Amino acid sequence: MDKGRVLVVDDEENMRHMLAQILKKGGYSVDAAHNGEEALKRIEESVFDVVLCDVRMPAMDGLEFLKAARSKKLDVPVIMMSAYSTVDLAVEAMKLGASDYISKPFKVDEVLVKLKRVDEQEKIRQENIHLKKEVQEELRFGNIIARSLNMKEIFDTIEKVAGYKTTVLIVGESGTGKELLARAVHYHSPRAEKPFVAINCGAIPENLLESELFGHHKGSFTDAVRTKRGLFEEAHEGTLFLDEIGELPILLQVKLLRALQEEEIRRVGENQPIKVDVRIVAATVHDLAQKAQEGSFRSDLFYRLNVLTLRIPPLRERQEDIPLLVNHFLQKFNRKLETRIEKIAPEAFRLLLNYNWPGNVRELENVVERAIILSNNNFITEEALPLELRNVSSAESASFSSNEFSLKKASRLLEIELIKKTLKKTNGNHTQAAKILEISLRALLYKLKKYKLNKL
Repeated sequence: MDKGRVLVVDDEENMRHMLAQILKKGGYSVDAAHNGEEALKRIEESVFDVVLCDVRMPAMDGLEFLKAARSKKLDVPVIMMSAYSTVDLAVEAMKLGASDYISKPFKVDEVLVKLKRVDEQEKIRQENIHLKKEVQEELRFGNIIARSLNMKEIFDTIEKVAGYKTTVLIVGESGTGKELLARAVHYHSPRAEKPFVAINCGAIPENLLESELFGHHKGSFTDAVRTKRGLFEEAHEGTLFLDEIGELPILLQVKLLRALQEEEIRRVGENQPIKVDVRIVAATVHDLAQKAQEGSFRSDLFYRLNVLTLRIPPLRERQEDIPLLVNHFLQKFNRKLETRIEKIAPEAFRLLLNYNWPGNVRELENVVERAIILSNNNFITEEALPLELRNVSSAESASFSSNEFSLKKASRLLEIELIKKTLKKTNGNHTQAAKILEISLRALLYKLKKYKLNKL
């Protein structure tokens, strides 16, 4: 099994040959350069996992090579080698960005141990980069806050399929949390410790999107100043999230389909295929089946993506999740803004419940943050809400006590109101009411007793 690609940089041919033999027996692919200048060209043109570089060389020595590589932002681990090793030299090399240092002459095992250690350090570093990018908080269910039955069913489905490499297509309106759901698929899978890489296919110009996905070879286009890995390679053994897949240009749809079918990609400007092990999760606001019929989306790619479809309901169809979400966002922004808003006035809460939320959860989050900033007291009043929420028809209002400010109590009142309306609709038929409320009959009877609604 190929453990990675190593560039050996040394002006002595015998040393290059000896190291190549050691590394190949250890399972590595090897390339070589005779000085720092040649090494710079190699790492600009190709991708290496580590560089073994001698300190003393003509033209450009190892320390100059280190400085040049860092100035060009060529992000590759470098192990320095020297027969004239001193503590000062080692310290200087590490300050310039070397990952490790080895003294000549060295034993075979010593080289392989150093490479293994640097590889482990690099994996940890890459994992930390991904964690910082994601600003990952404690995962409940992928940071999705919900208690509605239709969302719980989605969670159940994710738990069933997460362990497989099955392609997942997430469909939902803008702002419903499609990326959060994609992360939930990833973090509940055996790939959780590997990278989760996301890209919005509609946010990147078509001429750059292919390079972003598949990578490119140095000189393959004007700005390709060095060879670069694409997101498929970055997501190797992990998950690649293709947001707004419906915006993908037709030409790239063909290349994506080939990558999915053959499990290999080709960088722009290269003919050599690269094997990748990637789990694809795609998301869209569009009806891809309709787009396929219209000819703006390839039907073969649609069928390849449509193995398992998760449809996220808009917020207006899961009103019971609103109190939970509001409470979550209050806590989140109180921490972020260092405020102490703990309650919402009944009229303001009624407006939050009755609003249609065209922007879904994202819009609710923005509204709560805005309301916290505009509130003068330790609670949110209707004056702190946007005008469009305050224009909600009073005929659609739910009735709340004029002196209740607790989210928990407001949520309880909402539950009572829904039960009353449903029992009225079913003429008091408990079985039908439980079915409409999407709870068990036993749960409904318990709530009737709890809220003293037995006579309804």
